[in-house]
Formats: sequence, structure tokens, C-alpha cells
Amino acid sequence: MSTTPYASEAFLHQLLGKALAAQACDVHLKVGQPPGARVRGDMVYFRVDKIRPEDTEAAVRLIIGGVSTASTGADPRRAGRVEGAGERVLAYEAGAVGRFRVTIYRQRGSLALVLRSVPRKVPTLEELGLPPAVTALAEQGRGLVVVTGAIGQGRTTTLAAMVGHVNGAAARHLITVEDPIEFLHEDGRASVSQREVGADVASLAVGLQAALRQDPDLVAVSSLDADETRSAALDVAEAGRLVIGGLTALDVRRAVSRLLGRAAPGDRERLAEVLQGVVAQRLVPKRDGSGLVLAVELLVVTPPVREALRRAAVSGGPVEAGIEQLMDKGAAHGMQTFEAHLGRLATQGLIARSPSTP
Repeated sequence: MSTTPYASEAFLHQLLGKALAAQACDVHLKVGQPPGARVRGDMVYFRVDKIRPEDTEAAVRLIIGGVSTASTGADPRRAGRVEGAGERVLAYEAGAVGRFRVTIYRQRGSLALVLRSVPRKVPTLEELGLPPAVTALAEQGRGLVVVTGAIGQGRTTTLAAMVGHVNGAAARHLITVEDPIEFLHEDGRASVSQREVGADVASLAVGLQAALRQDPDLVAVSSLDADETRSAALDVAEAGRLVIGGLTALDVRRAVSRLLGRAAPGDRERLAEVLQGVVAQRLVPKRDGSGLVLAVELLVVTPPVREALRRAAVSGGPVEAGIEQLMDKGAAHGMQTFEAHLGRLATQGLIARSPSTP
């Protein structure tokens, strides 16, 4: 019977540690190639043997057996569930190395993994380079705030930073509904209840529906991509609570289009009344090649913006065509387009040029 080093926690942790030392954000384990890591946007590979099917199976068994929920310990309910493992997302504590979001999937009949590093310390909004208007949105007493961007552009980190800001600033009850829990929040001035899909609650929508019975001031949900989750978020926002949620879209215009375009007629009108702002973000390579810098597009729902949303909700027509003009005119409220922010970053010498908005 062949043996595999990937059954050893020490080996896996050493591999992850080397990747982090090289400033990797993701580690890939896939049959037929050596372990890979994404460093400054490019895939690089360890100079070790190619991975075999038994290697990824052992790594999955090890990770599932040591997977953590909101605590740092293993979850015995999930231990050993490798047979039939397919598309799964979970959080894993790799000892002193760090915390990782693990995506398990199948390709060509074998298991594969992507492990994304999650900082143990929740970053501040200022550390991320987010403008003051984002802080103001996190401090709203009610309504819906959407954080959007393409996959891998830091939406989860921004959501965590917004929760962290309120946690340190106000005596509130904050609830997160996540799939999975990535950042761990220690209670600050606020009390933070973190609920994970599969361990604490059946789904994001169910978690949102239950939140109103748990006396929240703020509810953060990791994804608003599903129709039922967005509808449940509107229920919470209409009840006078603040909901902050992630959404997959390239920019503010596309986010608004998706929110309105996929909503039922009644939900379109509700959205027009409760939406407080949309934060879109994109990570751009620094000019000196030392890393990435955050570019932000920001819509704050002022009276003119809300009126435009209301008209679109009633008519069923598009509103996104005028969104960029409204952002251009809303600089006094902290609004900005990607083009404006990228231009400033280029002028400051942080990026080589101002990439065009897709």
C-alpha cells in the first residue's frame, strides 16, 4: 500500500507555510502537477513530486477531520466524511501557520483543493484603503448595503472590516451568516454572533429569516447572489435593521442592474426604499510590482439616487444607464467611479496606468 506525505499535518502545514512566506494568497493541490501557489497574480509551482489521487484524498481527509467552525477546534460532526466528497467550502485552522478557506472539488474523477489564506486579524477599513464614506455606510442604522466585485477581489475582507468597525465602535448585537465563516470576530464593544451554513444554520436565507428573532442591530451575510437570500435580506432591512451583504458583480452599474433586474416587482420597490449604498472594488497591481492596491467605486443612495431607483422599480425599466452620472455628481457625498479612483491612483504613482472599466 502506497503512503502519502499529505496524510501528515506537519507536511501540509509546512507546505502552506512556505507558500505564505512567498506571499501566496492561494494554494492549489491538483492531481498530475506539483502543489501550486498564486503569487502576485501568477501561478508558481513547488519543486516536488506531482500530486497523485491518494495525495489529495489524504489531504481532504486530514482537512475535514480538522476543520473548524466559529471556534478554533475541530468539528467532530464532519470528521472522516471524504467518501463522495465533491463541491464543498469550509474553513480550516492550520495550527500556527494560519487560517484558510478551503474549496474542495472534483476534476477528472479525482479530488482537488484550493486553500485561500484568511488573516486571523480582522483588518480595519483604513488599512484596506477604503474611503470614509464606507465607514459611514457601516454606521447606518437600517437598510441594505451591498459590497460587490468579481471573485477574489476582497469582498469578504471588506465585509469583515465593516463588521469589525461596528464591533469596536458601538454597543450592538451583530450577527453574521456565512458559508463558511472565514474571519473570526472577538467581541468588542458589540456582541458578535457568527453562524455558519451547515454547522449552525441550514442556509443563508434561513439564517437571515431567523435573525430578526435574535435581536440584531446589524446582520452581515456572505453572499446575496441567490434570489431567496436577497428577498430575506430585504425583509430584515425593512424591519429596521442594517444588512450588509456580498454580491458578485464587476461594478456598481452591474450590481444595481442585477439587484433590480432579478427581483420580483414587489421586491424591486422594496429595494428602492431600503438600499443605502453599493461598494464595488477591484484589486489592481502596483506599479512597482510589490503587490496590489484596492480601487473602489462607490454609490451612496442620496435623494436623487433613490428617486431614480423608485422610477426604475415602478416602470420596470433600467436605471443603471444613469448610475455613473449620479456617482460623478455625488462626490460631495463620497461617491466615485472606478475611472475617477483609478485615475487618482495613477496620478499618485501607485499604478502604472488607469485601466479601463470593463
